[in-house]
Parts: sequence; structure tokens; C-alpha cells
Amino acid sequence: MRILLVEDDLMVGEAVRKGLRQDGFAVDWVQDGVAAQLALRQEDYALVLLDLGLPQKNGLDVLQELRASGSKVPVLIATARDAVADRVAGLDAGADDYLIKPYDLEELSARMRALLRRQSGRADSLIEVRGVSLNPATREVLLQGLPVTLSAREFTLLQAFLDRPGVVLSRAQLEEKLYGWDDSVDSNAVEVHIHALRKKLGSDFIKNVRGIGYLVPK
Repeated sequence: MRILLVEDDLMVGEAVRKGLRQDGFAVDWVQDGVAAQLALRQEDYALVLLDLGLPQKNGLDVLQELRASGSKVPVLIATARDAVADRVAGLDAGADDYLIKPYDLEELSARMRALLRRQSGRADSLIEVRGVSLNPATREVLLQGLPVTLSAREFTLLQAFLDRPGVVLSRAQLEEKLYGWDDSVDSNAVEVHIHALRKKLGSDFIKNVRGIGYLVPK
């Protein structure tokens, strides 16, 4: 999953980006409100992790303008502003959750998974499609009840398919979910990961749709 991290504190930003990448997220990091707005206009993110006290344009303004544009992307405010009035203002402006600094990275990841789960219309964390079970919280994958070992990007790619079974995803869409701005992308990277998943889950688990992309049938 590709997310946008909006955080002006360098130490916090580095720590959060590193932790989220270890959890399998592709992370784009910007450090001011104007850069956040530009990124949100140019990219399609699964989630935004937003600080409020930002240079150039504060986070609340970024959030209000994002919602005014019609975007429904989940937004988790993560800020040192702990007053009740700040929390109310953030949630009323369209935030989906509000987390106060300092926070634990495990709790942050859990809150993000909950938002992504609700965004996809699921109440349960476990995703099950055609004999494959995927648990985003534990990062475990089972095939007919037996564990399957996947790399971080194979797991992310599989989750992208299982979140939307029956929907064709293009290579460009899959690359956006796998890679952030700072990641180098080989021209055949998606195909390599799909080949690996087919070897582990079955050659017919992921279907080619000629000239369009790939899908996992329902």
C-alpha cells in the first residue's frame, strides 16, 4: 500500500518512514503543507498520515481542501496537539482518526490497517479468496490452511489483488501500490513478483487480461 507521510520533523519522519516500510508500506514523505497538496493532486494514495503544525500551510487547511475536492482517501492525523478542541476540529474537518504524539509505531500501523480495512468495506482483518487467506496484521498468508512465505513486495501485491477480487489492475496501478518516490523500479518488476506469486499460489491464481492488466477472480 502506498501512503503519503506529511511530517516536518526530520527525526520523526525518518523513524516513521522506516517503520512503515518494514511493515510493507510504500511511503512518500513531504515536509510542508504545500508539498502535501501537490502530492495529493498528482498521486493516488491509499492513506494520508498528516501532521497539523506544518510550514507554509497547516495540516488542517490541507485536510479541509482535500475534502472540499471530493477526495475520500483515509486521513489519520498524527500530531502533538492534544487539546480536545484540536481533536474535534481535526475530526470535524474530515479526518478519519486522530493520534497524539509521541505514539507507538505498532499502534500507528494498527490504526492504519483499521482505516484501510474500513475503506475496503471489510470488518474482519482476515482476507480470504479462493483458498488463500491473508492477514495484514500478522502478515501471514495461508494456502488451503498451509503457510506460504512471501517477500514484502509479494505480500503487498497479493493484498492489492485480494482487496479487489475480480477487478483488473494495470501494471501502472500495481507499481503505484508497490513503490514510492525513492524506490527504483525495474521495467519488469511487477511481472517478476506475479511470476513468484503464481509459483507459490498456483499458476492460475492470478489471471492475465491481455492488454489491460491482471486480476484474481472471485
